[in-house]
Amino acid sequence: MRFHVVSLFPELFDSWRGAGIIGKAHDRGQVEVLFQNPRDFTHDKHRSVDDTPYGGGSGMVMMPGPVVEALEALSTCEEARPHRILLTPQGKRFGQADAQRLAGLPAIALVCGRYEGFDERIRPHVDEEFSLGDFVLLGGEVPAMAMIEAVARLLPGVLGNQASAEDESHVAGLLEYPQYTRPAEFRGASVPEVLRSGDHAAIARYRRRESLRRTKMRRPELLDTAPLTKEDRVMLAELDQEEREDPS
Repeated sequence: MRFHVVSLFPELFDSWRGAGIIGKAHDRGQVEVLFQNPRDFTHDKHRSVDDTPYGGGSGMVMMPGPVVEALEALSTCEEARPHRILLTPQGKRFGQADAQRLAGLPAIALVCGRYEGFDERIRPHVDEEFSLGDFVLLGGEVPAMAMIEAVARLLPGVLGNQASAEDESHVAGLLEYPQYTRPAEFRGASVPEVLRSGDHAAIARYRRRESLRRTKMRRPELLDTAPLTKEDRVMLAELDQEEREDPS
């Protein structure tokens, strides 16, 4: 899968692209991360990519010309036009379902903002807009890295164990159950006995129950849309009863 990053600071990605799972996937040719700098599409001696906003106001605004031309240039090197995404605090909050949908595309272009934001006339040239959450960063480069990782790890062969991508927080609409590894006891805290029992059915039920418990405690709103089974609802009722009996 090919990821195009439209950024004024592609050097921010240098160490990230060469390290960890993304670096290995890049070396194997499973993902390709390419860069397009809007400064290469300027037409003045200062290579200007931003200007003061019409109507006044603080900060500088990214000009439409360099960004749109950078996006249009991608279509000349692709068999198919890449799916264009604007990274902005005004966008839809990015989630696991979005990562799964984007993982089915051949190519994505991620447009990283800087300064005070984008000229509004850039928006008609993208397909959708995303934000990582209700906060503001210095630019779109960190969100671009996060989104590439979220999508790339879902591609076949990128993770050594594909089950790792199928049994995690948000994949099934719930938060992941608690995980443990050796030693069996650490500073007085022990691994739950059921996880050492070898009873796979009991382990599966324990993990599902703990996933429901953690979601209920930390992100209860997820339960409104998660695909819950009849057994899940029974376990939630049991958890409610436990809370009533021991509110601490």
